[in-house]
Amino acid sequence: MLLVPPRVKPPLDDNFRPAALSVRAYGELAGRVEGSPLRLAIVRREMTSVFDARVAAAPASTETETEGFVERLAKSLLWAWGGSRLVVGGLPHIGEYLARQYARGGPRSFDAEVMQTIYGQPFVVETCSVDAVPTAKVPSLPLGGHLDGCRIGLDLGGTDRKVVALRDGEVIYAEEMPWDPKPQADPNYHYVHIEEALRAASKHLPRVDAIGISAAGVYHDNRVRLASLFRGVPRDVFEAKVADIFIELAAHWDVPLAVANDGDVAALAGSMSLGVKAILGLAMGTSLAAGYVDEAGNITGWLNELGSVPIDWRRDAPAERWSGDAGTGGEYLSQDAVVRLAKVAGLSSETAMAPADHLKMVQELVEDGDPRAIAVMESVGCYLGYSIAFFANFYPARHVLLLGRVMSGKGGTVILGKAREVLADEFPDLHHRLSLHLPDEWTRRLGQAVAAASLPVVK
Repeated sequence: MLLVPPRVKPPLDDNFRPAALSVRAYGELAGRVEGSPLRLAIVRREMTSVFDARVAAAPASTETETEGFVERLAKSLLWAWGGSRLVVGGLPHIGEYLARQYARGGPRSFDAEVMQTIYGQPFVVETCSVDAVPTAKVPSLPLGGHLDGCRIGLDLGGTDRKVVALRDGEVIYAEEMPWDPKPQADPNYHYVHIEEALRAASKHLPRVDAIGISAAGVYHDNRVRLASLFRGVPRDVFEAKVADIFIELAAHWDVPLAVANDGDVAALAGSMSLGVKAILGLAMGTSLAAGYVDEAGNITGWLNELGSVPIDWRRDAPAERWSGDAGTGGEYLSQDAVVRLAKVAGLSSETAMAPADHLKMVQELVEDGDPRAIAVMESVGCYLGYSIAFFANFYPARHVLLLGRVMSGKGGTVILGKAREVLADEFPDLHHRLSLHLPDEWTRRLGQAVAAASLPVVK
């Protein structure tokens, strides 16, 4: 694989090899030798998303680079767009190679199993000619933007629940409540704590007309298909007690309730607060959440699980805990990245600290001007800049909104500045056409909860 060192280096990570630079380097390689078109389609029932590239066709010396390129690219498209079929149009041996990767027991079998769980169909890899690849078909679906009546918005993160009460669009109550959902095996823990937050907000309203919830994961018709919040729940218990947890909450409160992926809600929050469209929202918190609002102001229905997209293409990069794959976004654009880099910087505490507390400590040191803590945030900023350049291959965005606990305070400003430096230095064209936005502190922390409150329609 072509691994290119960045010109703007993370101060605490000399080994970082950005995906964006590997893609560019492989494109240059394919342009120097005999090339062949490659068309990848990610397909599910209602949607087909297509990506075109060129690969080196003939020289055996380029085979390793080509396999590395198509494997990382296909995985990135799969987690960005989501589907139960990967259609490979082009050279037959490339399709055969990817089929082996995603076969049972293959290196990417975990990804295939997750896609099967989400979309309810066996995951398959198909090979065909470029012209036989299905035509792109991406829907544009309205999401939220309703602020009438008395509403509760709830943003369920991995370390806290942010809840707001709104009356005709005015926030009259807001609170952040700690919790620890991921290791909990009993789903009653989740239900009780969600109920607690809803009851706290309801006390500030004359009535409750609607409830909107933002949460990491995949949801369909308010049913939970895949969610890191319930990671500790055994699979059989998940299907019996978790899959319909939000449907049960809606019945209990007897009001319209809508739950959506926190990334989509982050993008919605950006569109609402900035008054813009074609916006990619990135929420950097316990992990990385993402969403995209298109030129029409709607969502596409893409999976947007960029926390599982490989943004560092070296094989010995930090590994994702649940899949074991290396270099994924959740390990680089999250509080886990801050904790990892803080250890490199010599900021580890002698006593065990929760990741959220570790993040807070680093952020406080940044406020005090500690150069070690600033180096941590500058490193995250480098990760962010190169990641945005990579994501721009899949998302036709003109704006990027940065949300989440990692972006709070002066540390968020440091991250933003370094990301802009990366784009200006390595990707000047992208730097001129893409605007990065860091909303005010209140919006950073509670904007998703407010946007979540706007999800349901009150009839």
